[in-house]
Formats: sequence, C-alpha cells, structure tokens
Amino acid sequence: MPIRAVAFDVGETLVDETRHWGEWADWMGVTRLTFFAALGSVIERGGHHHAVFQLVQAGFDLDAARRAREATGWTYDFAPSDFYPDALPCLAALKAGGYRVGIAGNQPEAAEDALLAAGARADFVASSTRWGVEKPSPAFFARVAEAAGVSPAQIAYVGDRLDNDVLPARAAGMTAVFIRRGPWAIIQARSENLEQAHVCIESLSELVDILAQKDGH
Repeated sequence: MPIRAVAFDVGETLVDETRHWGEWADWMGVTRLTFFAALGSVIERGGHHHAVFQLVQAGFDLDAARRAREATGWTYDFAPSDFYPDALPCLAALKAGGYRVGIAGNQPEAAEDALLAAGARADFVASSTRWGVEKPSPAFFARVAEAAGVSPAQIAYVGDRLDNDVLPARAAGMTAVFIRRGPWAIIQARSENLEQAHVCIESLSELVDILAQKDGH
C-alpha cells in the first residue's frame, strides 16, 4: 500500500535539542558536560528523559522549575536555528510531493505553537500533552493515524528512537523510519532492534527519494 502520510517525531528528528538541554543545565547550576553525561546515562539505561533531572539533583521539581523560569520571562520556544538544516526542506518537499505531513512527539503543548512559529509547516502538529498519551503507547500511534486521516499502513513515522518510535510505529502497522542522529539514536543503534526499522537514514534529505522508491515511483 503506498505511503500517503509522513509523521515526524520532534526532538533530534526535526529539532536539535542541544540548546534546550543546555539551558536546563545552566538553570540547575551544573556544567553542560555534567548534564549531558547524566542524560547519556539515562538513555543507556532506557529511562524516561525526565529522569535526568533527578539524577543531576535528587528531589528536583520539574514543574516548579518550569514555573520559576516562566516567572523570569522564559517561554518554551524553538528558534529557526534549532531545526536541523535538512528538517524544513524535507517537510516542504514532502508536501510538494503530495504527502500529508504531520509532527507528533512527546512534547509539552506549548511545543505545537512554538514549532509553527519557528517555521514548521505541516498538516497537523500535535503533542503528547494535548493528546493525553505518550509514546510508546499504541494509543499515541492510533491518534497519529486519526490525525493523518489515512490507514496506518499508509503512514511512515520518522524518529530517532528505536524504543519510542521504530518499534511502536511498526507494531501499529506503519512504515518505521529510523534516523540515526542525536544521543538516543547513537546509543540505540547498537541494539539488535535496529533490524526492526523498515528504513534507516542518516539525514532527512534522503527521505523523499526513499519513500518514492518504496512506492515504485
């Protein structure tokens, strides 16, 4: 069945999260090297990404910290420079090619407007917070299919994580595309689960041609 829709994860798939994580390190008063090393440890153990805050500082209240940052004028945002160079051109090329394009990841609701404001163009943009369900839950991927308006077999889901993106997308009946970049991908690419990806890419610039080939174009 031909691919008619392509949905993307956010962090390390479309967006380089280095700035966001680095700002949290600064806020917590630890060096960025220390914070990133702790994040790598969490990834290696297969933990939720929020676990890094507890590892760096036991008892850290993330919600309270967000409110404290907001009180100083901070807002959750993406700058155009946060996108990987291949991200926005890929979205545009897919739309020009007639695909329905979506963005859906484990993100706060504020990420939806932030992505649009930074220049992302998609037919739907959704967050786990607004949907009330996180990856890798099957319910998340059911919502992706609902938003895309086509059957799971007609959707390619692109992400940097085997556990949160590739395996559940495949289980949902979608074409699972693994992009090898960012800390999760670099660490998880050593897993035997890599063979579960239908497609493995190093850059989103490869995606349009690969999908066209799969559809026999």
